[in-house]
Amino acid sequence: MTAIEFENISKQYRLGLVSTRTLSHDLNRWWTMNILRKEDPYLKVGEVNDRSHKGKSEYVWALRDINFKVEQGDVVGIIGKNGAGKSTLLKILSKVTSPTTGTIKTRGRIGSLLEVGTGFHPEMTGRENIYMNGAILGMTKQEINRKLDEIIDFSGCERYIDTPTKRYSSGMMVRLGFSVAAHLEPEILVVDEVLAVGDAEFQKKAIGKMQDVSRGEGRTVLFVSHNMGAVRNLCKSGYVLQNGMIVMRGTADDAIDYYLQDEQEDISFCKTIHDEKNIAHIPVAILSVCMEKQKYKYVPSESIPFVFHVKANKTIPDCRINCTIVAVGGTSVGTVSNINTFQIIAGEKKKIRFTLINHNLAPGKYYISFSIGIGNYTTGVKDFDYALKCFVFEIDTYSNINMESKACVQWMKSWGNIMFPNTLEVID
Repeated sequence: MTAIEFENISKQYRLGLVSTRTLSHDLNRWWTMNILRKEDPYLKVGEVNDRSHKGKSEYVWALRDINFKVEQGDVVGIIGKNGAGKSTLLKILSKVTSPTTGTIKTRGRIGSLLEVGTGFHPEMTGRENIYMNGAILGMTKQEINRKLDEIIDFSGCERYIDTPTKRYSSGMMVRLGFSVAAHLEPEILVVDEVLAVGDAEFQKKAIGKMQDVSRGEGRTVLFVSHNMGAVRNLCKSGYVLQNGMIVMRGTADDAIDYYLQDEQEDISFCKTIHDEKNIAHIPVAILSVCMEKQKYKYVPSESIPFVFHVKANKTIPDCRINCTIVAVGGTSVGTVSNINTFQIIAGEKKKIRFTLINHNLAPGKYYISFSIGIGNYTTGVKDFDYALKCFVFEIDTYSNINMESKACVQWMKSWGNIMFPNTLEVID
């Protein structure tokens, strides 16, 4: 049975303005559509939704010709870059805004959690906001009374439930808001990235709740997230949005692989980490790092050497290289830190070869980031999002047998945070 059907959904915005802003434009649109019974003339203009380019038109299509169906009980992941149109699509589904063209057919009650604290009044207590937010979502007072204790317990905010929500952290707002939406018992649950604000314990609880809702109770879930691990674990199917259009549909694993494949296009075998002129505040810094073999694909257990150029601002007797390996799905594979250390003198530059050996990584694609360790103190690359993309490499099998992505993720989860064998030598 079809729970949601999107038919030719498009959404157009005029940049920086509400309506067409001029009386002549508004009259022209009204006359053409209501009197002449013709198509809106402004639908013939507008450019693709590409946030990285200025463009020539003041009209932009946030969504264009979206068509797909979601069956009852499906958990669908919608992924894409920032500005791709994911949130706009869910806002149209939740009737926060209306489509420019097209229709959406739904079967059953919709529970939406689109933004942190949506529908919460900061001067009202958490308890009062539960009643107000529940009413907005369509719950009766009797239904809220029956589930109140369960909602409060699930949120983990019992101690502050009679405190005004203006004193809540963003994470507590998410906890309370998700708890209300999850206990609405909607036939369709719409969740847009808000779980990223919650802590790890709550994210695990929330994903478990969504799994129970979909698998145990046969309800439909639309899930937007940049956490590929959560999408992979929760969703059965996936859609990739790009510039307001669906560019790929398939299983969750296929959608994630498609979304991440463009990372390979940005491969660089050498990275500059720090400008030598701007490291006075860092005791010892990585200036640059290169993949010595200058290649992207490796076979299992093949050594992967990296060459570092390091400079110190003070004498350090016990430096070491640290790195983190993360699978493309977001699963942390492990940390690498050499046991032997090297000494560096203030003002000195060193060339270091760090080799990852006998790693036995499962076939798949990985990101790797680096930092310098001083005893137990780590400095150097601190911005994880930047460091995460220092390098990307792939472990291949050179055979006709390829492990399924999900199997790889399970294999990596079984290892957890481990210390891979490695070697370190001072070249110069």
